Amino acid sequence: MAETSYGGGAGGAPAFPNPAAYGAAAAYPHPVVNPLAVVGPQFCAPYPVDLVIVRKLLTLSEGNFGVTDVNGNIMFRVKGKLFSLRDRRILLDAAGNPLLTFQQKILTAHRRWKVFRGDASDDKNLLFSVKKSSLIQCKTKLDVFLASNTKEDVCDFKIEGSWFERSCTVYAGDSSTIVAQMHKKHSVQSVLLGKDTFAVTVYPNVDYAFIVALVVILEEINEDRDGED
Repeated sequence: MAETSYGGGAGGAPAFPNPAAYGAAAAYPHPVVNPLAVVGPQFCAPYPVDLVIVRKLLTLSEGNFGVTDVNGNIMFRVKGKLFSLRDRRILLDAAGNPLLTFQQKILTAHRRWKVFRGDASDDKNLLFSVKKSSLIQCKTKLDVFLASNTKEDVCDFKIEGSWFERSCTVYAGDSSTIVAQMHKKHSVQSVLLGKDTFAVTVYPNVDYAFIVALVVILEEINEDRDGED
């Protein structure tokens, strides 16, 4: 099993199968040809990236989420208090360095989350924002807008999924081009340990740190869906 190194990645490159085993990106419908880097190009691989995201339930600790590669190597962690005056989460790399800060705008009907570079929370470091596409939803539908998209007439990415099944698909823009997919892994062990486990497949040339951020925000919005809009 060959490994490819991408300098500057979270704790080094994840250990994934040799891309030749996938028959190149052409096996994917409407593959992304040019790297879709939102957080950084070091998080874009020319082959599919499989990640496992584990959420600890009913915890007061700061480590709500852990993200590993298929071999169990830690890639990212998410730090955030269960009870706080403002909903705020920080995505850390394997070494504990802050990559992204998520902050929910309070008193917004569409549950908008803003994501900033590093541990900043000012507009000059804004990377993207995520919000519900509509107030009333039977299924989860979120729109993602990059910071450069100030008009927000058309989303840069969209997320569609089932809250009940805990699955989702991420699309590039308002199109049918899939960039990532996620589904919940059901197991007795996860229930007994008080954990939610999600399997995420990030398509070739797509920023996997960005996709992790979207999944975390999706879960936060899903957990909050019983609150008042």
